Amino acid sequence: MTPLELLQELNDLDEHSRVEAKTAGDVGKSLLETVCAFANEPGLDGGWIVLGARLDEGALFRQYTAVGVADPDKLSRDVATQCATVFNRPVRVQIEAGLVNGRTLLAIRVPEAAPAEKPVFFQSRALPGAAFRRIGSADVHCTDDDLAIFYQERRGESFDSTIVRDADFTAFDSAALADYRRLRAEANATAEELKWNDQELLHALRCVSPDGGTLRPTVAGILLFGTTAALRRYFPLMRVDYIRVPGRDWVQDPDRRFETIELRAPLITLIRRARAAILDDLPKAFSLPAGQLHRQDLPLVPDRVIREAVVNAVMHRSYRVQGATQIIRYSNRLEIRNAGHSLVAEDRLGEPGSETRNPVIAAVLHETNLAETKGSGIRVMRELMASAGLTPPTFESDRERNQFVVTFLFHHFLTPDDWQWLGQFTEVGLSDEEARALVFVREMGAINNAAYRHLNRVDVLNASQHLRRLRDHGLLRQKGKSSETYYQPTPKLVGSPPAPGEPGPALPPGAKAISDNLPPVSDKPPALSANPPPLSVNPPPQSVNPVHRYAAFPGLPPALEQALTQLKARVAQPEMEDLVWQLSAWKALSTDELATLLGRNRTYVTNRLVTPMLRAGRLAMTIPDQPNHPDQRYRAVVK
Repeated sequence: MTPLELLQELNDLDEHSRVEAKTAGDVGKSLLETVCAFANEPGLDGGWIVLGARLDEGALFRQYTAVGVADPDKLSRDVATQCATVFNRPVRVQIEAGLVNGRTLLAIRVPEAAPAEKPVFFQSRALPGAAFRRIGSADVHCTDDDLAIFYQERRGESFDSTIVRDADFTAFDSAALADYRRLRAEANATAEELKWNDQELLHALRCVSPDGGTLRPTVAGILLFGTTAALRRYFPLMRVDYIRVPGRDWVQDPDRRFETIELRAPLITLIRRARAAILDDLPKAFSLPAGQLHRQDLPLVPDRVIREAVVNAVMHRSYRVQGATQIIRYSNRLEIRNAGHSLVAEDRLGEPGSETRNPVIAAVLHETNLAETKGSGIRVMRELMASAGLTPPTFESDRERNQFVVTFLFHHFLTPDDWQWLGQFTEVGLSDEEARALVFVREMGAINNAAYRHLNRVDVLNASQHLRRLRDHGLLRQKGKSSETYYQPTPKLVGSPPAPGEPGPALPPGAKAISDNLPPVSDKPPALSANPPPLSVNPPPQSVNPVHRYAAFPGLPPALEQALTQLKARVAQPEMEDLVWQLSAWKALSTDELATLLGRNRTYVTNRLVTPMLRAGRLAMTIPDQPNHPDQRYRAVVK
């Protein structure tokens, strides 16, 4: 890329995982740390550094301008020399000069080092701090765990092929092995491995490996075929948690607000159980196929989509991280969260080809027809959701938090009610892509560049331009910076939507009305059909007896309790905001907690109280860089 192209990308996307801007006139510590981070970061394919660009904080919106470098030839030589000598191995950068507004800028291309050459680190410093990784738009010191990954990749090993040294053959479950044989026979009845005994089979599948003359189980072996006791002993937190949350937002109090079941089993069994738990609990859509006499009740999200999502989570998660895969069922969506960012760039998700951090596990799941290894899973999910008339799934890969999240909305795009709601913004001239984004924001509360791309299958720059246009029209509010930029709805977007049933604008040409007669998604569905008894779920805040609704808030000041008890059905906006401020000054509270205390609908509290007060600076988020974080709370700003 040329310096001009990089400057344009900085102004469209700000600094991100692959582009960094610096004003340095010489080769300093910061520049070399960025070079080291780009060279080390797995799967990033290196990155670009722009020298001679500066962020203008005084502009209305963040903007990078060209300030130039004084002696580009000397600076280029110094950069090349330092990159070749200060690290444990030379980093061969490519440097290109270019004029932007009469100023000379340097574009430095840093290649990713080969696995056999990592980690790249400063020779004059001690490991692990001498090496750096690129996390989002930041250069961070490596840890001992990072070094372990580099050295393992250097040897061509994967974590799932690692030997569990104090385990033996008693860790294997014969029923799990029999399950594999049955599925393998269904996929290929003449498969040669079906003739082998269990030890030969496990060795061939790389589920055991030699260790000093003794065959011992590997990580993949125990995860795929381990007994319940072995799974608990060696991987105590490796399970799938199915969590059902009434409403649309995570609530802190588990005893009061959600119910959950914990699933722990060998992976093939675990996939089936997780899929069954989801399908049992999903809303059903009525269907009467042509020529059939009997109705069919189909899950709102297609069965194949659920299977693909569960298999992807199990197959691609990082088993280095001790923690459960979470499947969270809200009233309007399903989220599947697993440890481990995607090894494929977000803009390449769904393209042919697959990279997996667990090749041993992936091979077994592929041979039993549970998974593809060609990168088709995400494409299949998108196509099936589209054919069902549902919102496309969104995928969020977070390198910094080492997490991957897939979200499925229980929402048909675009319904007559959606077009009616969007009709109030006709002066904006919304495109179909922008209309989808606004409905998504209405449902989810926020959107970022990646989510926009997944919804509309556009590139990074187009997504950024569309989101900024919606921001400039006052429909979205930009928050965060660099790779953490996201957009929230403004009061103009969610403040006063037309009431359902009122006459709205005509459907656009080609739009079809949805007439599935789908049942509404309930905030209080039936109890989960799992072995553990379901936890009780309290009714929503509006139906809580006012006399008892403060019981969950020990320490509530008497003056505040009295004010809440005397709160009338209709209260002026300034008075309600003052009460919210006083509550948030006492304690940081979520929107659900505020709704409970005030005895009001959560949507009203969010749209009419919290959002305007955030904008006015009277409230602040406790987790400002993650507006949709499950633990988000709001505290009063004291001026």
